[in-house]
Amino acid sequence: MLRLPVIYTCFPGGRHKVLTMSYDDGREEDRRLVDLFNRHGIRGTFNLNAGIDWDPKRVPLSEYRTLYEGHEVACHTYTHPTIARCPLEQVARQILSDREGLENLIGKPVRGLAYPNGSYSRDIISMLPSLGIRHARVVPTSGSFGMPENFLEWKGTCHHNGQLMDKARAFADLFKTQYLYMMYVWGHSYEFTDRDNWHVMEEFCQFIGGREDIWYATNIEIVDYMDDAARLQYTAAGDRVYNPNAQSVWIQVELPGQGRKIHEIPAGQMVRLF
Repeated sequence: MLRLPVIYTCFPGGRHKVLTMSYDDGREEDRRLVDLFNRHGIRGTFNLNAGIDWDPKRVPLSEYRTLYEGHEVACHTYTHPTIARCPLEQVARQILSDREGLENLIGKPVRGLAYPNGSYSRDIISMLPSLGIRHARVVPTSGSFGMPENFLEWKGTCHHNGQLMDKARAFADLFKTQYLYMMYVWGHSYEFTDRDNWHVMEEFCQFIGGREDIWYATNIEIVDYMDDAARLQYTAAGDRVYNPNAQSVWIQVELPGQGRKIHEIPAGQMVRLF
């Protein structure tokens, strides 16, 4: 009788939940936010403008490399225009200039974007891959924990002022391992000062951080991992798999009568699954 396996992609360590954060504009409150994330093992993406260094309310460009270490630095365009109103060649210059400026500051590739003022168009989305952008966040949120259909039109789960703790508790309670779940929170760190509600993020980080069943990742780490998972090479029988990537990928394999097992597929290796 045919032994037909059920194979599911897992997040690193065999997990099925991931938390990621996204914060814009590089305001001075990022220092407090980054410290909060670091204390609770939470990772995020910070969307920054390399062409704005005159605002005393912003983190100086010279601090970017050290402040955001361990997190992702992504584009927010060079000077933060409402890009859907701009000529496409100027949009390209805004993004490439931002990439170049940020890369010179942090010493590594910059491959993400948050659309400034939430402004974008179909033409802009189509242009992004040629500009080296692999993911881009929009303003509208999904209210859910599903994976995005298009990483270049990526909706977060919620803004941090949008029932954050209710979403966090629901996310923590998810248990069905046949799904991949993602909680994605976005905002601006200065909003906590403006609203005098830093306790919102403090309570969230204390509650959701440090959990064994959650992968804490930056936006680009999620994108790269899912790309790597899609490149795994399986035999027709599903009994072996080869990983051509530079990092491990985890999968879950279920066989009738044998239950489920988590497998790490190391980089460059063939693994027998049953």
